[in-house]
Amino acid sequence: MSTPARRSPSALLSGFASRFTLSLNPWSIALFLIALIVALPILVVLGHIVMPTEGVWQHLASTVLPRYLSNTFWLVLWVGLGTLVIGTGTAWLVVMCRFPGKRLFEWALLLPLAVPTYVIAYAYTDFLQVAGPLQSLLREWFHWQVGDYYFPNVRSLGGAATLITFVLYPYVYLLARASFLEQSVCVLDVGRTLGRGPWRLFASVALPLARPALVGGVSLVLMETLNEFGAVQFFGVDTFTTGIYRTWFGLGEPIAAAQLAACLLTFVIAFVH
Repeated sequence: MSTPARRSPSALLSGFASRFTLSLNPWSIALFLIALIVALPILVVLGHIVMPTEGVWQHLASTVLPRYLSNTFWLVLWVGLGTLVIGTGTAWLVVMCRFPGKRLFEWALLLPLAVPTYVIAYAYTDFLQVAGPLQSLLREWFHWQVGDYYFPNVRSLGGAATLITFVLYPYVYLLARASFLEQSVCVLDVGRTLGRGPWRLFASVALPLARPALVGGVSLVLMETLNEFGAVQFFGVDTFTTGIYRTWFGLGEPIAAAQLAACLLTFVIAFVH
């Protein structure tokens, strides 16, 4: 029985070089250059990981880093849960229910994406603050003084999470609506014949089928939340994004700021995978 002849290392190397040369064409070179330009900020951030910071990290870890981690975690958690509930619920209602103005609501529910989050933050803060029209009207109606009633502070972690939720839920709504529209009516009819009510049908049939779309929508929301700067800065909530800005321009430490950005990039990669 004959055995195949072994190729020498030089022959293997020349064959690889010839295949690589054949694969080079203007399109592949252009795509490589575009990918390199897009990935350049990430490469710069990763390149700063091993650079020394002369004790800045120790200072951050002992003062503000725990607060950055805590606020970012709770903000991501609340916004993720809020957008999941609102986006999924509204998508199910507009797909499965008939009510006046349904056509209008199908597209009106997407409008929050048209307004930047920090603009919503400014508008709601002006409307809900102590000197704003809502509290002024309440004091006028009920003859209250400023200290006679409780009103939640909008410029807080909870306020930031609530407003970001109202802006970003359309990501979940859009994907959930598309998933519910693609689901077979026969599957839902089988559930009805088995005695499933509307809520059990939603929880046991429609929701599991829409899980990939919901995960994709929530992932987009979480990455947008991690990326948010204007609203959290205005509300005075210390997160990783505000920490990166303060470390760079407040402490004058761009290397430490890039290392904080690398930590944030790690969170994004974890969400993607």
